[in-house]
Amino acid sequence: MASTPPAPGDPGAHEFVTHGRIDVEGRLVDASNVTLFCAIELDGVTGRVVYKPVSGERPLWDFPDGTLAGREVATAMVSAACGLGAIPPTVLRDGPFGPGMVQLWVETTDEDVVDVCAPEEVPEGWRTVLHAHDRLGDPAVLVHADHPSLRELAALDVVVNNTDRKGGHLLPAPDGRVYGVDHGICLHTDPKLRTVLWGWVGEPLPAEVVEKLRKLRADLDGRLGAALTEHLSTFEVRALGRRADVLLAEAIHPEPGDDWRAIPWPLF
Repeated sequence: MASTPPAPGDPGAHEFVTHGRIDVEGRLVDASNVTLFCAIELDGVTGRVVYKPVSGERPLWDFPDGTLAGREVATAMVSAACGLGAIPPTVLRDGPFGPGMVQLWVETTDEDVVDVCAPEEVPEGWRTVLHAHDRLGDPAVLVHADHPSLRELAALDVVVNNTDRKGGHLLPAPDGRVYGVDHGICLHTDPKLRTVLWGWVGEPLPAEVVEKLRKLRADLDGRLGAALTEHLSTFEVRALGRRADVLLAEAIHPEPGDDWRAIPWPLF
């Protein structure tokens, strides 16, 4: 293994996160569940990870207790299986406070990919999601970049039924990709998609996204579907397959549903 910590896309990153020794350095206080910033060391190589112990999960009325860490891992497994979207290496393993989700820390750039701004200040080429007014009553818009990584994550969010895709969960990295994080409330059987990435509504899915979805659908009938049952119920795995079927059949970015709030709050 190299003397520097692996980047999210490096071949050794998964082993590093799985087997490294974890030492807690601090807590990310803005997170709703216990989220710990940790050092990790393996074979003399040190890096950083995020560790979310199951014991620190806040109960939710609509998700079974103690399942959020597994949902984060399951979402990463779905992404890795078909190459749709970028999620840092994510595992379920033991840590200083018991079993939990451990995910490689992503170093970010100062690039913005989601913003709320005045209509005349929208960056060229960005997609508009929502028109509103700020606290002073002035016009404001929710916008995001027209970035291929974001477009893939938008499609991934549909199939995993992401209930909380905030702008702060999208991390631009030096490798040019935008990584998605914080997938604890995904993969419910009921429709719950809530995201800031609505900028492509009604547009055809890119051909490469369709191919990745086809691979995902085939894998769900094989080894991936079986592996996901370690973290999800059989009904949740079946619902994942149905969402992939619908998205493939329609082959467009869907519109928000009418039965639930389609944009998370807060936005970041």
